[in-house]
Amino acid sequence: MKSQADVFINRELSWIEFNKRVLLTGMEKEYKILDKVKFCSIFSNNLDEFFMVRVASLKAQVEAGITKKSIDGLTPKEQLEKINKEVKKLTTLQESYVNNELNDELQEKGVILKKYNDLSENQRNWCNNFFTSSIFPLLTPLVVDPAHPFPFISNLSLNLAALIKDGEDSKNQFVRVKIPTKNINRFIQIPNEIIQSSDENSHFFISVEDLIGNNIDSLFNGMECINYSFFRVTRDADLELKELEADDLLLAIEQSLQKRRLGGDVVRLEVESDMPENILKLLIESISIQKEYIYFCKSFLGLDDLNQLTKINRNDLKENLLIGKTHPQLKDLNSPLNKNYNSIFKILRKKNILLHHPYDLFRTSVEEFINKAADDPLVMAIKITLYRVSKDSPIIAALMRAAENGKEVMTLVELKARFDEDNNIQWAKQLEQAGIHVVYGIIGFKTHTKIALVVRKEKGRLRNYFHIGTGNYNSNTSRFYTDLGLLSTDPEISSDLLELFNYLSGFSKQKSYHKLLVSPSSMREKFIFLIKREIKNAVEGKKAEIIAKMNSLVDPEIIKLLYLASDSGVKISLIIRGICCLYPQRKNLSENIKVISIIGHFLEHSRIFWFCNNGDNEVLIGSADWMRRNLDRRIEAVTPIEDIELKSKIYSLLQTYIKDDYFSWIMKEDGSYSKLKLDSSDNRSQIELIKT
Repeated sequence: MKSQADVFINRELSWIEFNKRVLLTGMEKEYKILDKVKFCSIFSNNLDEFFMVRVASLKAQVEAGITKKSIDGLTPKEQLEKINKEVKKLTTLQESYVNNELNDELQEKGVILKKYNDLSENQRNWCNNFFTSSIFPLLTPLVVDPAHPFPFISNLSLNLAALIKDGEDSKNQFVRVKIPTKNINRFIQIPNEIIQSSDENSHFFISVEDLIGNNIDSLFNGMECINYSFFRVTRDADLELKELEADDLLLAIEQSLQKRRLGGDVVRLEVESDMPENILKLLIESISIQKEYIYFCKSFLGLDDLNQLTKINRNDLKENLLIGKTHPQLKDLNSPLNKNYNSIFKILRKKNILLHHPYDLFRTSVEEFINKAADDPLVMAIKITLYRVSKDSPIIAALMRAAENGKEVMTLVELKARFDEDNNIQWAKQLEQAGIHVVYGIIGFKTHTKIALVVRKEKGRLRNYFHIGTGNYNSNTSRFYTDLGLLSTDPEISSDLLELFNYLSGFSKQKSYHKLLVSPSSMREKFIFLIKREIKNAVEGKKAEIIAKMNSLVDPEIIKLLYLASDSGVKISLIIRGICCLYPQRKNLSENIKVISIIGHFLEHSRIFWFCNNGDNEVLIGSADWMRRNLDRRIEAVTPIEDIELKSKIYSLLQTYIKDDYFSWIMKEDGSYSKLKLDSSDNRSQIELIKT
């Protein structure tokens, strides 16, 4: 009999394996140097969020005495032990790469990180003057003594810890200085004329902590600095929210955010590898952290700040990712030169449109759809769900304009979108002030749907137009995330969306829908039916195949069904960017299942589900992954794609991903991944999609 560990991969360890792929991708020689820096930064940023949420949750379970096991049979304590072991391996690998290969290549390309001790006298003078004028006024040394308790260390802040001696007979005092990296750049650019370099393609930087450390005496004038070192803490940042007890959800979220800013328990302490023992001991005692959560770093602390280097003006050192064209069917939209002038609504009455971002521009499709709805005098109402929205959002502006134009506008703003709560609260307030009806969804559930509905009066009757997507209504991420969207006026799906919006605003108890798959009411049941139908077809000797693309596969019930489908002869291809708790290619378990992960310039975010159905293909796209949270604890929407031409396009797209031999990582039967290393790669999915 197989154990749980033989059937399921641990979710947290699978995520670490994903982040490892991000790091290793950035270490590949084929990428340009600033793209390598970007991947290295993303790896660190991912890790910060992982500790703030996942590790924090496991630590809280251990401290509460919870021993409930994960799907692979590990207790919270056992998971934490494995997490620390694996993460420390990866951070050691990252630091070695940053200190050696990455630094060497940066220098070779003219991006030079200088050390203070290597500067000439003239260069030091410039740096010291910069410190005095632009950094020193922002620093506040805080001493620790009987009258001054150990200061609060904010989440992800970079800090200097020093031991100071005041006079011959005094004891050493501990002092903490917070480095104000939000107000000054982490890497300070030294002008070329100071370096005496005439090469416009050379860029010289010094880290802010190196500059502060070498000017430390000015902070403690008249006192002696015995030694100093830098450290960084990561805190529990998951919101603890009791929705059912909240009279005002927006106020409750605001209060929870204040608690997050104050900070939860420390879940990780990063220190320099050569931190003096006396400083380290005091930190451990003051912060109350176990030694296994201390990370000794041989490189910069907080390597996510490396992303600042990607902003230098050197387009030759990074790929141009600002790509995309207007969708062919929308190309001449509203052009005064076009004699066959069409509005987007006239186009949609004739044909459904499948969008694929960023290859199809978000600006000239989804934004155009909302903009035209805001200004069209025949549009009566606009309804939309907002999960993550860009800070300067054209869609928000269009919704406000629609309200000014007298249209009925309803927006659902998800206040619980992790790390976007504050941004969404501000938008919700502005939308309400603009006269828009703002709702916050169903108590106990996050609303993760990507849906928009436009109601237009035509010839005395109301017609509904809609967009259903796999990605957020976010103008910024639409340039870097790959997502699909359907623009249509299908009456049955429109009817479903009206019911869903009424449910979200609290005026309906709708549980069943004509075509739309909605969680938590009908989605799990429908996906189970679709997989079982493929199993039945395979057993009966009919054509049976499943292709699914998503961010994560975690749900145990779905995984067990996929194993059964594989055993029944169903060919299964899974394109899963992140977490995958299923073992592929295992004898007598999953021999017919292949799993690949696409890691490239764009973040693969689209969710696509293709079922052969004996040749009568059933295809769906939407907001949900195959995870318990998406199927049971969130409001999600997945729509069928019934247009034969669009179904064919989606199948071709999936085959492009499956054939990829450049950006794809193959999952092996033990749960690890390997990358195809072909001398000549002809199948580069993201590059091919740019060309088409």
